[in-house]
Amino acid sequence: MRETLFNWLGQSLNGRRCLDLFAGSGILGLEAASRGAAEVVMVERNRTVFRALQETLIKLACSNVFLRCEDGLEFARQKNGLFDVIFLDPPFQSDYLPTLLPLLADKLTQDGLVYVESGAVFEPDKDWQVVRRAKAGAVHYQLLSRENTLKV
Repeated sequence: MRETLFNWLGQSLNGRRCLDLFAGSGILGLEAASRGAAEVVMVERNRTVFRALQETLIKLACSNVFLRCEDGLEFARQKNGLFDVIFLDPPFQSDYLPTLLPLLADKLTQDGLVYVESGAVFEPDKDWQVVRRAKAGAVHYQLLSRENTLKV
């Protein structure tokens, strides 16, 4: 799935600002950083997982990755600037997606994209356009843009 995602995004994220809203293991944010993202903000509320991410960033000397220990939904409600790519992989048992997408619309740059993973088919509302969609095992994943932007 990760390989497909980064093929969809293009192999390089040079100069882009990325948000990994429910970081967990941090794999998406770290992959973005390794592909040249100018800045990656990773949000994780679980303190144990957060500390493990801190240790990983120290070992990897990732100067372009910034960690926040807080709830992803609360972070999305704050003003934190604009992002070119937002990785959205909330806990599958949560019902965050319908609440989060409206909050994220004004956090994207004009050509910004949101990557969504879910345990069931998720249909975004009319304000979002599905750019790409796939399924791997029990995981559904898709790349979304705001409806008013055109994607090739």
